[in-house]
Amino acid sequence: MAQKDYYKILGVDKNASQDDIKKAYRKLAMKYHPDHSSGSKENEEKFKEISEAYAVLSDPEKRKQYDTYGDEDFRERYTQEDIFKDADLGDILREFGFGGFSFGGGRGRTGQRTRFSFDPESMFGFGGTAGGRQQQSAAGLKGRDLEYELPLPPQDVATGTSKTVTVQTPSGGTEALTVKIPKGLITGKKVRLAGRGEPSPYGGPSGDLYIRSKVVDDPVFKHKEYDLYVDREIKLTDALLGTSITVPTIEGRQLNMKVPAGTNHKSKLRLPGRGLPHMRGGGKGDMYVVININMPKKLNKKQRELVESLAESGI
Repeated sequence: MAQKDYYKILGVDKNASQDDIKKAYRKLAMKYHPDHSSGSKENEEKFKEISEAYAVLSDPEKRKQYDTYGDEDFRERYTQEDIFKDADLGDILREFGFGGFSFGGGRGRTGQRTRFSFDPESMFGFGGTAGGRQQQSAAGLKGRDLEYELPLPPQDVATGTSKTVTVQTPSGGTEALTVKIPKGLITGKKVRLAGRGEPSPYGGPSGDLYIRSKVVDDPVFKHKEYDLYVDREIKLTDALLGTSITVPTIEGRQLNMKVPAGTNHKSKLRLPGRGLPHMRGGGKGDMYVVININMPKKLNKKQRELVESLAESGI
C-alpha cells in the first residue's frame, strides 16, 4: 500500500495549526469538489484524498497517532470508518452550498440526491453533479465493518499465536474462527479478516472483521507499547552495597543482572532489545527492571545498633 503524506496532500507544514489545516481544506475542497469542478474522475479522486487527509489532521487524537506511528501503523489502528468518524466535512461543504455530507448520501448543489463513499472497495461516486453525471447504483455498497477486541497476554504478542474467536453470523447464530496473531500485535493494532463483517444491505460484498489487540498485563510482565516492565525486590543492604539478581525474560529465560551500589527505590534498569517485537521492520522494545527496596519495618537490637553506628558515621 502506498504511503500517504496527509500534510503534503493538504499543502501544509507539519506544525500547521488547526486553522491553517481547515483553510487549506476549504481551498482545495472548493477546487476539486465534483459539484464545482469539471466533474472529472481525477478531480473526484483528488477530493476523496484531501477529505481523508483533513479528517485525520483535523482530529487532535488521530493527528497525534498519525504523527507518532506513521501512515502504515496508523492504518492498522484505524479503519476507513474510524478515519471519517466525527469529521466535520459536512459543515464545511455546506458553507459552499454543496449540501450535507455523509457516508450514505447528501444533497448536491443541484438539489439532487448524491452518494459518496471513501472506501476504495465500495465507492459510489457522485450523482447529480454539475457535470450532469448519473448516480451510480448502490448495488456495490460494501457491508459495515465490524471490530472484535481480543485480550492477549504479553507472551502471545512476543511469539505470535493462533486464537479462536466466536463471532455472530448474519442469521443470528455464532461461528468459531481461527485467527493467526502475528508477533508484535500490541494494543490497538488490528488483524483484518476480509468479508467477515456485516453483509451488504444492497447485495454487495460483506464488510470486514477487524481483530483489535488489547495486551493485558500478567503477574510478571507489565507493558507500555513495545517495552516490558518487571518488578524485582532487593534488601536495603543490597541497594547500598550492590548485588546481582536474576530477571525473567518474555521468552522464558533467566538473565543475571548487576544492581549497582547506591541504587534508589523504584530505579529502572534497562535491558535493551528484551521487550516485545515490532510488528514490521524488525527490532524489539526494551525491558525495564523496576527495583523495589524492601525496607524493614522492625529492627532487632543488633540491627538497630548497626544502623545507629552507620548514622553516626554520616550515612
